Amino acid sequence: MNKVLTETSLSGSTGAIPPISPQPIKMLIDGVWRTDIVDTPDLRQRRMDERKHWFRDVISADPKAAFPAEAGRYHLYVSYACPWAHRAILYRRLKRLEDVIAMSVLHPKWGGPQGWRFGDTDMSTPDLVEDRQYLYEVYQASKADFTGRVTVPVLYDTQTKRIVNNESREIMRMLDGAFNHWGKGCQNFFPPDLRDGIEAMNGLILKNVAEGVYRAGFAQSQERYDKAIAALFDTLDELEKRVATQSFLLGDRVTESDWHLFPVLVRFDLVYHTVLRCSLRRLADYPALTAYLQRLYRLPGIAQTVKPDQIRLHYDEPELPINPNIIPVPATTH
Repeated sequence: MNKVLTETSLSGSTGAIPPISPQPIKMLIDGVWRTDIVDTPDLRQRRMDERKHWFRDVISADPKAAFPAEAGRYHLYVSYACPWAHRAILYRRLKRLEDVIAMSVLHPKWGGPQGWRFGDTDMSTPDLVEDRQYLYEVYQASKADFTGRVTVPVLYDTQTKRIVNNESREIMRMLDGAFNHWGKGCQNFFPPDLRDGIEAMNGLILKNVAEGVYRAGFAQSQERYDKAIAALFDTLDELEKRVATQSFLLGDRVTESDWHLFPVLVRFDLVYHTVLRCSLRRLADYPALTAYLQRLYRLPGIAQTVKPDQIRLHYDEPELPINPNIIPVPATTH
């Protein structure tokens, strides 16, 4: 998966400071795939330094850019199970870019010794670009001495044969704006008149909700668990009030913030409530948020991006760093 186990959630990238994993982790060290790495403060800092400088390029509509938008040139590596990759899948669908950007799907079971793997199965595809078996091989080919976690989503350039970007937020922005010449999805989810509100809302959702469920589930002390749970459900309470009086987070228009929240809400009662011990309340106990989720789910093409079986399978892994000594918060309702 990608990331408070990885860089912050099971499977995706957010740019948050990764905590030290309490158990051996799988990652690339100087380009060599390792399965026995013991996390340390120095290694955590090294990973963060790599994340600042690698795989953060931008695809632009400018034909003179280093990575100009071109139909057929770029490729997405994703998993339907991962919430961070789900955002990239959503934007590819929303912007009608299926014929512009091809996509390979990794199997939701990530816990084997090789990590994320391709496969011709009902839950995955082969690597449709280079016919590799494992995602770490894509990272190795892009930077031979890379040190860090191997995560999805990945936006890959088939021309230069390297990863352009593996940050979900940045990939969302690129898909939203750079490919408008080809895409038929004309809506802009980051409109100029709402950008300040979107950035503020994104900060709240990503910190307290999208990352918050993993801070709770992977907390290694009762104090950290209790703090994460309080922030998570205080924020859900706030969002419940907001969508009780308007259709979407920032009014009557769907924006980028809604697509940051959607993958979290889809997974909440499926896995976060139980597996990650976000047990104070279910999403079903929030009537306005439940109705809001259904409004998004019913938009054209969105239901096809949600794969409950793959989500459940993804979180059914013994490698999850869940401390059995943490006492989950007892369930309650409003």
